[in-house]
Amino acid sequence: MFSSYRSVSSAFMSLSIVVTMFEDEAPVAWIAMPYRATVVAADGSEIGTAESLLGDENEDIFHGIVVKRREGGKLVEIPAERIKKITDKHVVTDLTGDQVSTLQPYRESHWFHIGWGGLFRKHPEWDKTSRT
Repeated sequence: MFSSYRSVSSAFMSLSIVVTMFEDEAPVAWIAMPYRATVVAADGSEIGTAESLLGDENEDIFHGIVVKRREGGKLVEIPAERIKKITDKHVVTDLTGDQVSTLQPYRESHWFHIGWGGLFRKHPEWDKTSRT
């Protein structure tokens, strides 16, 4: 049990350090996330680039992002609850290296164009009852 506490404590400290690393960058709302922003793990390592937003712009429901992995170039989903800060240059997550390797592949759904050059995607099963 103690080792479990230590790993949780260590992960929290890593996240605090990473969030602090980007404190000079202006935080932005999810809808203003820069296209192809660098996405980082809790330890500051690069996961990949943000390729698309997942959510409902009209209802202001943010579900996460689609990331093109740095290693291998595969598209994966990162849920909103794992994203801790979005700045004008980076997306900071609380993911550890082990968790990054187990991210779910992106599932294609409906596409909606959004002004920053990427695509805004909305899963048909998302509705007002699934807000995060």
